[in-house]
Amino acid sequence: MLEAGRMIDHSAAAMKRVPFIPTPRQVQWLLIVGFVAVGYALYLRYLAIEYSPVALACDAGLQSWGCKARAVATYLFRNSVFGIAALAIAALNLVHPSIVLLSAGIVAGGAGIVLYNVGLSGLALALLILGLARPAPATE
Repeated sequence: MLEAGRMIDHSAAAMKRVPFIPTPRQVQWLLIVGFVAVGYALYLRYLAIEYSPVALACDAGLQSWGCKARAVATYLFRNSVFGIAALAIAALNLVHPSIVLLSAGIVAGGAGIVLYNVGLSGLALALLILGLARPAPATE
């Protein structure tokens, strides 16, 4: 087919969409986000939730920022919020891959794995990896 003096190829090879592959800068961003999320989750788990002196002080009524963070994290992992959020974000990323959804999924999945929501968060991280095999969104 001719259009404005040039040949347009509508074959399958020309219409092939490339998979969503983050750029090196985006990979660095994902590494930073992942390490910060997992690091903070590890801090909460081992120095706020499971550390006996802090747990006893918070249970006795200490009103500090650490105790409030401990209470919020405990509420969230008891209700599987980290795992459910990670799974929902991963499903959206599977449908329409983007760096924003990938970042949010890594944060929720990493925090969920460290904070006792291993089943759902592990499935979500597997879906995030599968999302890298999906075609990139079409740009115009």
